Amino acid sequence: MLPDRFWRNIRIGLVGLVLAAAVAGLVLGDAWLWVAVEWSPPAYAGFYGRGGFDTSTTVALLVAALVKAALLWLILRAPAPGPLDRRARALRRLLYLAVAYALVLWYPIALLPDAVDAAFQLALWTAIDVLYLLVIRWRSRVLRAAAGAIFAVELAGMADDLLDELDLPELGSGGIVELGLMLSGVAATLITLVGQRRDGRWSRGTQAAGWVSVGVYALVIPLNVRFAMIPSGADLAMPVMMDALALVGTVWIAATARELPTEGRPADLPPARRRVIRVAVAAVALLPVIAMIHPEQTPHLTYTGWSTDCYDRPSFGDLKPAEREAVFLCRARSTDGGVSPIFPDSLSDQQVLAYGRALCRAKDREEQEAILTRAGSARPAWGADPWDLVYVCPEIVGATHPELLRSTAETEAANAAYIAEENAKCRDPWPRTKGVVQATAKYFLFADGDHGYLVHDPDDDAADEAAEQAIDDLYDDSALVGVAGSTALVGHVEDVIDLCLTVKALRTPPPRRTAGWDQVDEVPIVSRSGTLTVPEMGDGGEVGAGAPMPNLAIAGKGRYRLRVYVRIGDAGEEHLVVVFPGASRKRLTLKP
Repeated sequence: MLPDRFWRNIRIGLVGLVLAAAVAGLVLGDAWLWVAVEWSPPAYAGFYGRGGFDTSTTVALLVAALVKAALLWLILRAPAPGPLDRRARALRRLLYLAVAYALVLWYPIALLPDAVDAAFQLALWTAIDVLYLLVIRWRSRVLRAAAGAIFAVELAGMADDLLDELDLPELGSGGIVELGLMLSGVAATLITLVGQRRDGRWSRGTQAAGWVSVGVYALVIPLNVRFAMIPSGADLAMPVMMDALALVGTVWIAATARELPTEGRPADLPPARRRVIRVAVAAVALLPVIAMIHPEQTPHLTYTGWSTDCYDRPSFGDLKPAEREAVFLCRARSTDGGVSPIFPDSLSDQQVLAYGRALCRAKDREEQEAILTRAGSARPAWGADPWDLVYVCPEIVGATHPELLRSTAETEAANAAYIAEENAKCRDPWPRTKGVVQATAKYFLFADGDHGYLVHDPDDDAADEAAEQAIDDLYDDSALVGVAGSTALVGHVEDVIDLCLTVKALRTPPPRRTAGWDQVDEVPIVSRSGTLTVPEMGDGGEVGAGAPMPNLAIAGKGRYRLRVYVRIGDAGEEHLVVVFPGASRKRLTLKP
């Protein structure tokens, strides 16, 4: 074992280096100060504090340097002398490995894939927990069994993280399970502290460090809601201090390893130091409560633009009245898609709701712009959309947009009824010519214009490339149909958003029958997988056929001819697509 003088020199050197680096960082700039205190690359400083640190963050970094230096002094204390059996010696080495990971090894391991880090942590703490059960004198079978169960839950949480990194099915399903796995680490620390107290080897100072680490974790939970996602330029004082206090857990792990020998149990702390420790533990326990209390003028934020719960947009009719305002707050502060929020986070929930109701009462877009400018919005010229405002003033928005008041089921039923009604308007233009397979339906295009619709082989490996070539062919030749391999793109004559489409598959070429049609074109097409069809409108989609479309490649893989008839009538634009086997590669314009 190394002499105490060696450990003392190491402690003095490293602690002095930390303090000197902090002072040098104050002189050299924010990046160096960040590296000296946070022990992470300077690039992290550029991410968290673009534009430079403010005064509170700089002061917090200097205070954190002193706190970390003091805690590092405690971590680097020499191991207590005394004999150790094989299990205790292995536990000491693994605990010191955990300390090394917390201090320095985390960064090189972080350069590897995340799954490597998760696997390393799982293997390390599995070995530590097993040795805890064997080395600690629990003095109770029930307590040892309880510790084993809690350690198993803790390791299950780590295994769940590993499965997540490997994109495998996770163990946790539901918020309660996830919360239990998250709190299992705290429970494991608590049961270990109980075992240390019953064992008798560990000093009150070591146990106090363990209890303080639990208090720090309890402090992190409420503050993590606010600081889990730190926007650029935010006040970093609190996260910096929490990072420094988190080192208390490493102090406890190091002290646990140091005091493992059964002989020469460390003497209890003097009464004065015990009182100081009790005050520190009480302060850490009270800080979570204090952190949740804000001045009256501080904005109360139920949701911010970083809240993960705001990604979905529930239908108004699916919400209870008490839930609607929360959804509006989500929408008002959402940064989804990288756009600026309607309202800044500097406004409280009450202010945002008041401005929202004012937007509902605005007479025109100009008045909305004036309200948003007064509220400090980053995008006043955009105004506010009714599908956002409906959650805060349904009685106003619903008068002009009743469809926004529907539930998801009502919306789906209304859409299905609308599509069925539109399909019913379309008729088969060749009712006497029955196809082997056929269908008639309304085909819906993009409201702002579309190239047309596809007749294609969706299972062809080159389908995407063929679709692009068909678009080029459609415009290069100014034709009705653009074709490339297994894809044909049929254009529309008028500027429409939907048209009536009938498709038929025949075994032989039909008569041309061009009378009554405005345009008739015939082109070659190939099916490489034995499929030719027209895209259908999917769930929630806006484009595609309003009814199921059949497979027109009735002869399987091979070459086909595709004939397209188009006419404009009182009912709008009408298309007839006929597909039949044919080896010809000629392109015919039967009626220009």
